[in-house]
Amino acid sequence: MAQLADTLKSNYDKLMDKSKDAVTIGTVQSIISWDMETKMPPKGIKLRSQQLAKLSQILHRMITDPEIETLLSDIRKHTGYEHLSEQQKRNVYLVRKTYDEQTKLPEKLVVETAKQQAIAVDIWKKAKAAKDFSMFKPELEKILELRKQAGDILKEVKGTKTSYDALIDIFEPKMTSETISEVFSELRKGLISILRKCQSASKQPKAGILDRKIPFDIQRLISKELARFMEYDVDSPTAGGRIDETEHPFTTGYYDDVRITTHYYEDNLASSLFSILHEGGHAIYDQSLRSEWMFQPIGDSCSLGFHESQSRFLENIVGRSREFWQYFYPKLKERTGEVFSAVTLDDFVRSINQVKPSKIRVEADEVTYCLHVIIRFEIERDLIPGNISVAELPDIWNEKYRDYLGVKIENDSEGVMQDTHWASGYFGYFPTYALGNIYSGQILSKMESDLPHWKSELESGNFKAAKQWLTQNIYLRGNLYDPQELLRKVAGEPINVKPYLEYLDEKYSWVYGY
Repeated sequence: MAQLADTLKSNYDKLMDKSKDAVTIGTVQSIISWDMETKMPPKGIKLRSQQLAKLSQILHRMITDPEIETLLSDIRKHTGYEHLSEQQKRNVYLVRKTYDEQTKLPEKLVVETAKQQAIAVDIWKKAKAAKDFSMFKPELEKILELRKQAGDILKEVKGTKTSYDALIDIFEPKMTSETISEVFSELRKGLISILRKCQSASKQPKAGILDRKIPFDIQRLISKELARFMEYDVDSPTAGGRIDETEHPFTTGYYDDVRITTHYYEDNLASSLFSILHEGGHAIYDQSLRSEWMFQPIGDSCSLGFHESQSRFLENIVGRSREFWQYFYPKLKERTGEVFSAVTLDDFVRSINQVKPSKIRVEADEVTYCLHVIIRFEIERDLIPGNISVAELPDIWNEKYRDYLGVKIENDSEGVMQDTHWASGYFGYFPTYALGNIYSGQILSKMESDLPHWKSELESGNFKAAKQWLTQNIYLRGNLYDPQELLRKVAGEPINVKPYLEYLDEKYSWVYGY
């Protein structure tokens, strides 16, 4: 009997060793991808695409190693399998899921996709700068075709209804386009109702408050102040984070090395303020995962939807609250000299919460933000099955922005080329942004029940109680559950739009006095 138990333990340990090796290679990929966006010289793109392709090949071979199938089979058949812990069984399940999916993807497709991702992102940057979609179109068509092939293959192994559902499942496991369509329909109606209330309110935020010029070096200091508030260490000798500058803010890394980026505009302080809070929300999630689960499948975040719930929680629920600015506004004034000396706290808070339909997703206010995401979801839903073509994207995009947000797109850089996601081949990613907002409303509702005074503590700069609650309820649970199961454990219910809409309605009734 002891020998049988030893065999099970030995096989399980071997499986975890293989998982560790694969995760390690994945972290190397993330760092050289970070370098590609921040420090790499322009001439390096051809070499970098080959490096990323080779790493993808190595990783694909590691996670499709036939020995993994043998180990999984032996573990599952072992008489002691049922005595494994919940964590161990989840690890076995996640390795099996990845193995089954990846073994169906041809190595050539994986390598070609990695190479094309690097090339497409590079061309996207140039096309965006030139405001010329025709430059980007051929590369987008190539990466789209590769992802369609992957979706068609993964549809069979994942057992999804559509290829698009298979791509969504990569980012938000067990979520479907059918469910998203239903949820987004309710969300859109609620958001438009709040938008109309804000637009018709007699009490409007004062104009021009955020248009004041703030030098880049001052904005960089403010970014570090925000990092300190979140307990995201970028300064100390043992720091696990850093802040860099890129065209499109993002977060990447793993446990002890998680990096964020932002973009500074001299006449738009809000852009860097809220991208730092947003990306910082991602970073503290990754850095607060259970350390003893590091390198195990369960030692990752639950999903991108849950990740987004945390970034939006920091950016909006915390970062746009009056309580937070009661604490941080004096610091901002100290850094910026006389720039905001005549602006009251309430006028500033109302200004950062102004609702105004805009062209750019990452600059959107809380009320209209999800409308940007819904547009992208609807386009992807038609693009993947071939109901629309890449050539049609600019016109479809511009029409939806006119219909949903009432804005006119002047060029494709502020339109269909504003995001890097499609250039990266991340079809199925966009819905997670709005799902994350919905989750954040449900999480907030439960947190307020458990910690009724958490927001008032922000007035003295105390984020510790809220962070500890998030750590216990979300971060330390890692990838132990699929997202909808975790949502039930945290909020006590499945996905529900109502708490998020109630949060917005209550907040904006104060901002606009409706």
